[in-house]
Amino acid sequence: MSRRRPLLRVRKSGTALVASGIAFVGAMPLAGVSRAWLPVLLIPLVAFIWSWRAGTDVFSDEVRVRALIGGTQVPWSRITELAPDERGRVSALLDNGNVIRLTGVTRDNLPLVLAAVDNYPADAAVEQ
Repeated sequence: MSRRRPLLRVRKSGTALVASGIAFVGAMPLAGVSRAWLPVLLIPLVAFIWSWRAGTDVFSDEVRVRALIGGTQVPWSRITELAPDERGRVSALLDNGNVIRLTGVTRDNLPLVLAAVDNYPADAAVEQ
């Protein structure tokens, strides 16, 4: 199976990557005390993997929202509205009434997401 390249990848800020790396290095002395403390290293490691992976990939025909494990694919034809909340995070309202939060997409970078899509449905509303 060949993997398509997204038109745009939207990720969270890189500060979470840096913070989890610092937390991993800071937990190493604690984990070195005894083997019982080794699982402490898993917490910053999982946080690092989540920060690296989580986000929204924009394709011409669909949006993929990626999480730590798995993700969701939604065709543009099913999205009826893109709406930012009071904190500036953007969610997609689907034609069946469900709402999916687009990880990493904010009110500020929403125009970039829409500009990346050649055939964005003209009847889909964008609420400001």
